[in-house]
Amino acid sequence: MTPTTKLAIIAALEREVRPLIKNWTRIPRDHEGRTFTFFEHAGTVLLCGGIGMQAARRAAEAAIALYHPAIIHSVGFAGALDSTLQVGDLFSPSIVLDARDGSRTQLPSGEGTLLSFMNVASSAQKSKLAQAYAAQAIDMEAAAVAASAAAHGISFAVTKVISDDLNFEMPNLSSYINHEGQFKTMNFVLFATLRPCLWKRLFVLAGTSRRASRALAAHLQSSSPESLATASSALPTGGHR
Repeated sequence: MTPTTKLAIIAALEREVRPLIKNWTRIPRDHEGRTFTFFEHAGTVLLCGGIGMQAARRAAEAAIALYHPAIIHSVGFAGALDSTLQVGDLFSPSIVLDARDGSRTQLPSGEGTLLSFMNVASSAQKSKLAQAYAAQAIDMEAAAVAASAAAHGISFAVTKVISDDLNFEMPNLSSYINHEGQFKTMNFVLFATLRPCLWKRLFVLAGTSRRASRALAAHLQSSSPESLATASSALPTGGHR
C-alpha cells in the first residue's frame, strides 16, 4: 500500500504516456487475479490498463483498491469529432458521456463533451456520432473510469489529447484488441505488411501518435494534484453500470 498517493492516472496504452513515465518506477502488483504494472513517481501512480471500457474499469478499480488515491485522472488519446480540433490539441471536457447508456459525468470546469464509445470509430462514424451526441471528441475509456470514481466517492478528472482529426480514416483496429484490452501488435503488423495500401496511413498515424503523446506528457508534467482537484468531480448524473 502507498498511503501518500494523491493522484492515480489511468491511460490505455504505454505509448500514450511514454514520454511522461520513462523515468518513473515500474512496479507489478496483483489485484483480483491479474497482475498490473504500475508506474510510481512523487505521490502519483499511473496505470496503463488497456483499451476499452472493461479494461479501463478494471484498471481504475485496481488503482483505487491498491493506492487509495484522492483523485483519479483519465488520460490518453482521443479522436476529434470537431473539425477545429487538431492533432496535439489538449481536450478537457466539461461532460463525459457514456454511449452505452447515456449516463454523463459533469465536471466543474472544461469545455465540450467527450463521448466514450465501444469501438474504434471510422471517419464516417465520427461524423454521425458528432451529430447524434453533440460531442467534440471520442475515446473508449473515460466514462468507465468516471464510473469507478463515482462508485468510490473519489474525485474524477479527465484530459485527452487529439491523436487523429475528424477526417482521418483509422485502420480497422477493433479486431486486434483482445479481451484484456491489449492491442495484438504482431498480428496487426503481419496484416498490415501484406497490405501496402495501409502503409501511408500507418506512417501518418505513427507520427501523429508521437506528437500527441509528447503534448500530453508536457501537460501532465505541468499539472499538480491540487490543480486537478479544482477541475474534478465525483458527481455523475444518470446511471452508471
